[in-house]
Amino acid sequence: MMSVPFSGLAKGLAVTLRTMTKKAVTERYPEVQPDLPPRTRGVIGLFEENCTVCMLCARECPDWCIYIDSHKETVPAATPGGRERSRNVLDRFAIDFSLCMYCGICIEVCPFDALFWSPEFEYAETDIRELTHERDKLREWMWTVPAPPALDPHAEEPKEMAAARKTADKLAAAQAAEQAERSAEQNPDQEGQQ
Repeated sequence: MMSVPFSGLAKGLAVTLRTMTKKAVTERYPEVQPDLPPRTRGVIGLFEENCTVCMLCARECPDWCIYIDSHKETVPAATPGGRERSRNVLDRFAIDFSLCMYCGICIEVCPFDALFWSPEFEYAETDIRELTHERDKLREWMWTVPAPPALDPHAEEPKEMAAARKTADKLAAAQAAEQAERSAEQNPDQEGQQ
C-alpha cells in the first residue's frame, strides 16, 4: 500500500484548524469564581455541638488523617437521688488535608451528623505542615455548607418517620385513654347524671 506524502502533516494541520475555530472554554478563575455543583467536595466542616467523640470517623479513615483528643467529664445527676454520668469532651479535632483523599467515609459513618462537605476549595498553603486544620478552622467552614435540597413533595415518607409517627400516635392514644379514665374516676356522679 502506497502512502501519500505529507498526509500525516495535512491531518495534523486539519485538527489544528478545527480547534482554532472553536470557542475557548477557559475559566478566568481568580477574577471570576466558578459555579460549583451543589454536591461539591471541597473541605470538611465540623459541627462541633453534634460531635460525641465516638472516634468512628478517625477509625474508618483509610488515610488516618483525622486526629481527635478528648477527656472525660463528670456530669452531676439531673434529678435528686440520680447517679452522676460521665461524658466525653472534645479537646482537639484536626484533619490533615495533605493526607486526605476526599473519599467522604468520615462523613458517611458519623452517626451524629457532625461532619459535612463544604464547597470551599481555596485553602492552599505554601507549607505542607499548615494543611492540618484544627477545629476552629473546621468550625468556620461549617457555615459555608449549603442547605440540603428540599424534599420532593411526592416522595414516599421515610420508614423512620413513619415508625416514629406510628409510635407517637400510639402514645398519644394511650395518654388520651388514661386521661379519659382519670376524669371518669374523678367525676363518677357526672356520668350517672348523663
